[in-house]
Amino acid sequence: MAEKVCRACHRFVKEGVCPVCKGTSFSWTWKGIVIVNDPNNSAIAKHMGITAPGKYCILVK
Repeated sequence: MAEKVCRACHRFVKEGVCPVCKGTSFSWTWKGIVIVNDPNNSAIAKHMGITAPGKYCILVK
């Protein structure tokens, strides 16, 4: 079963509201996974605009 992803911040979400951006629009169609442990010292996190640790997808449809 596919996991749902917040369309606004690309974070994988289990709840009905995204804990990072408080968004409520989700998608089950996505590609690529990025796991960010330390967003302050991560070039990928800075490039993607990630400010909180967690599991994110690269592309949301």
